[in-house]
Amino acid sequence: MPERADVVIVGSRCAGSATAIAFAQRGRDVIALDGASFPSDTLSTHLFFPHHWAELEFLGARERVLQLGAPLHTRAGLAAPGVDVIGTFDTGAGQTAGSCVRRPGLDLALVETARAAGADIRERTRVTDLLRDATGRVTGVRYRGRDGSEGTIAAKLVVGADGRRSTVARLVGTTEHHRWENQRMMAYAYYQDCRDDLRNLAMQWRYGDDLVTVFPCDGGQLVALLMPPRARSDEFRTDPEAAFRAAVGRVPPFSERLRGCTRVGKIRISYSHPSYFRHSQGPGWALPGDAGHFKDPVTAQGIRDALRFGRLLGETSAAHLDDPVALDAALVAWEQDRDRQCLPMYQWANLLGRDDAVSPIEDAAYRWLSARPDGATQLLDVFSRNRSPTAVFTAGRLIRWTMAAARDPAVDGAHLWRTVGRDLRREAGRMIEAGLFARRRAASARRMRAENGLSTDAAATRCETQSA
Repeated sequence: MPERADVVIVGSRCAGSATAIAFAQRGRDVIALDGASFPSDTLSTHLFFPHHWAELEFLGARERVLQLGAPLHTRAGLAAPGVDVIGTFDTGAGQTAGSCVRRPGLDLALVETARAAGADIRERTRVTDLLRDATGRVTGVRYRGRDGSEGTIAAKLVVGADGRRSTVARLVGTTEHHRWENQRMMAYAYYQDCRDDLRNLAMQWRYGDDLVTVFPCDGGQLVALLMPPRARSDEFRTDPEAAFRAAVGRVPPFSERLRGCTRVGKIRISYSHPSYFRHSQGPGWALPGDAGHFKDPVTAQGIRDALRFGRLLGETSAAHLDDPVALDAALVAWEQDRDRQCLPMYQWANLLGRDDAVSPIEDAAYRWLSARPDGATQLLDVFSRNRSPTAVFTAGRLIRWTMAAARDPAVDGAHLWRTVGRDLRREAGRMIEAGLFARRRAASARRMRAENGLSTDAAATRCETQSA
């Protein structure tokens, strides 16, 4: 006989633990399975903005995470040659600082919080298949432990919180309805930080086509993150140490920030990390976190969205687990809400993640923002999701910055107007993508059902049609 639970969650890191906490806090019987053991590491930028701390507060995990000792970033900024845009955060849900927390400690703190809420978190256990009823509805999982033990768990809802290479996403046959290939690779390493006076400052520098960052983190360390164009991938594959040193040397203030700091451990590299939205729910299943949606790591939003939409999945669907029709409608509404909140940042991340050099218009924007007392805060508000990108980068301001660049004798006029044409084409593409988003999502859902021979769910179809 199979075990039974209200909810089975596949994956117990950020999205999985957040989902487990939310369901368990509402009295639901939750089992979460993860192939890893905790604490353990995973590839991640793990930068926090104030809204990350807000999500941890909502989940009841903030104090556990604070005890890890990561410094609070009370200042943050972006710099290009000759200009720094550095300032403080605005209040976001009562939080006024960012941070950077290494994943072993962060994930363990979340797992401990989920267990304290009543969730059964099982480590070193992998899901191998899904259970279904005669209509194709997902009704549970098959699993295998690292010790060779096997079993099944029946559930009213199966949550795939198992990352970009999600087993649950593969088994339900879901598809990506939006995808953007990353134009920048990612390489990072930890250093023992020797600059106590800069432990409260997170910085990003853009020099030419290089994009680099420093995030002070727990353990007295910092993360030095490089995001060079993918065209440099062969350099890192051939000699990652030499390529890393060369990238540091190309950005003088970055090199100066690391001077005297000692590297700890190996260089970690990701060459391919495309952005996407997957159809993220269906009869008896849902995909929070990276399993359902992933955006370019240049904006460091993945952990926040994993926490937020794992939590919201539990909050909005826990009361409907005993009514399949109501549950499916709640899952549709949850996915639509996630997409509505995440699409603007997804598009902005794809823009920032392009492999462009700093343009004359961007340079003028940095100088304009730097000259205003609240300029840095306005920019940080976008990363903190207090303002949309289009509320800061308005049409009027873009015209102002273009005119400022045109008056600059150091700017080549022909290059400037080519940049204007390029940016206008990109903006048109962004607007078209946003306008067609709901239709493409609904079409993806219908196509997935047809390809998998699933019966059409009336509530889901009605909600998707209304959204489109």
